Amino acid sequence: MSRLIVISNRVVVPEEGSPVAPGGLAVAVDATLREREGIWFGWSGQVADEPPPPVHIERGSLNYVITDIRPQDFQEYYYGFANRVLWPILHYRVDLAEFSEADFSGYLRVNEFFAERLSPLLEKDDIIWVHDYHLIPLAQSLRALGHQNRIGFFLHIPMPPPDLLIALPHHLELIRALTEYNLIGFQTENDAGNFSRYLTRVVGAATPDGRHYHLGNQHFRVGVFPVGIDTERFRRIAEMSMGSTEAMDLEESLAGRALIIGIDRLDYSKGIVHRLDGYERFLEKYPEWHGRVTYLQIAPGSRQEIPEYADIDAAVSAKVGHINGRFGAVSWVPLRYVSRNHRREDIAMVMRLARIALVTPLRDGMNLVAKEFVAAQDPADPGVLILSQFTGAAAELGAALIINPHDRDSLADAIHAALCMPLEERRSRHQEMFSVLEANHIRYWGQSFVDALTRPGRVMNWLSNQSTN
Repeated sequence: MSRLIVISNRVVVPEEGSPVAPGGLAVAVDATLREREGIWFGWSGQVADEPPPPVHIERGSLNYVITDIRPQDFQEYYYGFANRVLWPILHYRVDLAEFSEADFSGYLRVNEFFAERLSPLLEKDDIIWVHDYHLIPLAQSLRALGHQNRIGFFLHIPMPPPDLLIALPHHLELIRALTEYNLIGFQTENDAGNFSRYLTRVVGAATPDGRHYHLGNQHFRVGVFPVGIDTERFRRIAEMSMGSTEAMDLEESLAGRALIIGIDRLDYSKGIVHRLDGYERFLEKYPEWHGRVTYLQIAPGSRQEIPEYADIDAAVSAKVGHINGRFGAVSWVPLRYVSRNHRREDIAMVMRLARIALVTPLRDGMNLVAKEFVAAQDPADPGVLILSQFTGAAAELGAALIINPHDRDSLADAIHAALCMPLEERRSRHQEMFSVLEANHIRYWGQSFVDALTRPGRVMNWLSNQSTN
């Protein structure tokens, strides 16, 4: 059987004897590599003026190969083009993009560097699976080195419609680079549809079915593969966490109040300020809930060297202070804000205790927090998920309360409806969503993508395929 070579921007190697990292990609890679030999290649997270040769590390069933990059490459490739141009534009925030030709050159240079370091490791029959927006040109760089392997690409974040995509500097060059992949995967039908319209209208690719494409001598395919979670594992973590000291302390601090939670990386795409506006509107419209609810927002910071992230940090902090100053009392703080990282067990515990989860990004490729909240719930007395219509998860979790995060009254009313929802309705909605999670387990996601990549005559919407099995 052919080896599988997985490439991602960042590779975190677990400590010796530790289980595979709990993130979705790590679980998928681990499950897929149990079926075939292979390696996981990517950036070590370290910079060096003269990067040493790649380091090979074995951990259980996974073989890791990691490389450092140069400080200038880190600034131009990662903080520059990837996160100040691609990230905002692909999240529909053209207004926040900060482009420079130097950053774009650095982005291409690092992809070429990765290809050069990966090239000696490749064998003729290897299957290559590349992940996310940092590595769009990687297949093109590998093809330039003579590799004709089957190469697949999966975009974890949204793909905007053509009218926004053409605002991306060098958009035609980047999308033509994507067509060097044999299979291009997206989270949702909407993302795949946006990409298809760009291909046909801007690039001029021909397609008989919106899945198989022809562009000159190139033949490539597009598929939809919504990312899942390890549902049973997360449920067990949440159950076991309830006996912890942290769980008892949190319950005691709530004093019988209903817990509302938001758990996000601090990022402008997550809509945290809009969410706080909605919570403030809830407190205005439904004063009978004053003193009876507590909203806990966990939002650890990231990419703080980028000005837009410092701005969102300041805006969230100011809004938290405003709400607590306006509505708080000596015996009640309506909003708790925590900006540090927590252990996975603690996050699962908080989810298990919550009556409501607010997952309201302005735009998100999937959002696994929504799925983890559903998995963490006690099915006998589950909480309610309030979910943005602009997440990939909304296409699967239709039994959530779906809202427009730009409409503060809609969010306020959804919070009130969730607090008042009868137990039987909460159970019914939870069971419907939990069944979806079980059907789309993360281990099947990885296997389905590789299966589609290795079977040239067939590409499918993963969920549609499952419904017919």
